[in-house]
Parts: sequence; C-alpha cells; structure tokens
Amino acid sequence: MIRVSNIRKSFKDHVVLKDISFDVNEGEVVVIIGPSGSGKSTLLRCLNFLEKPDVGQIEIGDVKLDVNKANRQTLNKLRMQTSMVFQHYNLFKNKTVLENVTHALVVAKRMNKEAAKEVGRDLLKQVGILDKQNQYPIRLSGGQQQRVGIARALAVNPYAIFFDEPTSSLDPEWVGEVLRVISKIASHNKTMIIVTHEMNFAREIADKVIFMADGVIVEQGTPEEIFDYPQKERTKKFLRDFHRNNSVAEEPFHQSGRVKELAL
Repeated sequence: MIRVSNIRKSFKDHVVLKDISFDVNEGEVVVIIGPSGSGKSTLLRCLNFLEKPDVGQIEIGDVKLDVNKANRQTLNKLRMQTSMVFQHYNLFKNKTVLENVTHALVVAKRMNKEAAKEVGRDLLKQVGILDKQNQYPIRLSGGQQQRVGIARALAVNPYAIFFDEPTSSLDPEWVGEVLRVISKIASHNKTMIIVTHEMNFAREIADKVIFMADGVIVEQGTPEEIFDYPQKERTKKFLRDFHRNNSVAEEPFHQSGRVKELAL
C-alpha cells in the first residue's frame, strides 16, 4: 500500500502542503482534484522526492521512511517503487520512441538491450503506437508523445504510477485516447494516483477521490460521495464553479468496466 503521513512542504515563506495524510490500497486508483495552486502536483512530486518534503513519513510498497532520516540508499529504493507520467511528456528529444521506453531498463535495470527492446515493443503495441517506434518525439502528436510516456512508466514495472495532469497539455482531440489508455491500465489493478481536471474521467476511473484546496485535503471518499454528496462547502463551491465554467467544454468519458485489453 501507499501511506502518506503528515507531509509538509514550503517554498521559502509559502506553505504549499499542510500536514497531508492519506492511504492508497494496493491496486487502488486514487484521483486528486482541486483548484490550480492547491498543491496537487507538488504532493505527487514529494512522494517520489522530485521535491523533498520538509517533514513527514512516506510508505510505498515495501519501503517506508521518515523524510528527514532516510539515507540515499532508502531514497533510491523508494524512487524505484514508482514511475511518473508528466504534464509535458519529458521525453528525450534525441532518442527514438523505442529508446525512450527502453532507456531506464538498460541504464537502471541493467537489462540486455535486445531484451529491453522486446519489452519496449510490446508496451508500444499495447498503447497503440508500435508503428512509431523509430520516430523521434518531435514527429509525434501530443497524444502520441503522452502514450510514449505511459509506456515508459510501465516499462520498469513499478509498484505505483503517478499521473500529473496527463492531458493538460493536449489538444482536445487527443485527450480521449490518452484517458482510454490510462483506464485500460487501471483495469489490471495497477496502483495509481492521478492528478486531473477531467471530472467525468475521475468519476468513472477512481476508487477514491481526494479533494484538495489551499494545501490541505478538504475531504475524500468514493466518487459518488465527492461528486454527488460533498460534505464540505469548499468542495461544493469547487464543483459548482467547475460545472459552470465547463458545462459545454467537457465531453462525457465512457470506458465501461475498465476494458481489459492490456496484458500488463
């Protein structure tokens, strides 16, 4: 499981995260929603130490640490438990699609290059872009680049995958295809934490929804509890404002039953 206890993070005098605590069970999909600037992305980055929290405890899989007492070896073990899919893809521009997917397998996992290529091609086939394996990222659409990022995250077989606004940089026509790939991964009980503004997607894919605002968790619960019966006024206001501003823009997301097509 993932257990986060009393995580705090400040940038100079600005407190971004205020005693954040929550659990994610193995195989669970947790979606974090909330207004911009609420600390959602910073929280994800703290969990794998892309940002170092000021205080707190983190447990992911079989690694548990106090953020101010952990040594480098324990930090490396924690980082190996997760993969991140970023807003802006973060692909190596000078490497082909296949090389982007296999890089961590060869460098970090010390896998034979040919074996790594076999794994990489299988994952690219599963996310629907095997035909692009020899292309460079600049030749791909945003949706295709993000699918490369997802294949890269899957390649190292992490305990959990973190998605940081995976569709926020995409043109509207590519959003659905990326969301469908993520939903297929979820169908295989992969532990996932997803930060997103796609409310219809969040409602359908999540086992649990966390609503954050002003650096704190305001409330958390099932999608039905959060979207249909929110208890806190701050949550109600966020959902009212969201629906008012997106009444036409957001298309319904339909992925019934988390279609089981990926053999992960």
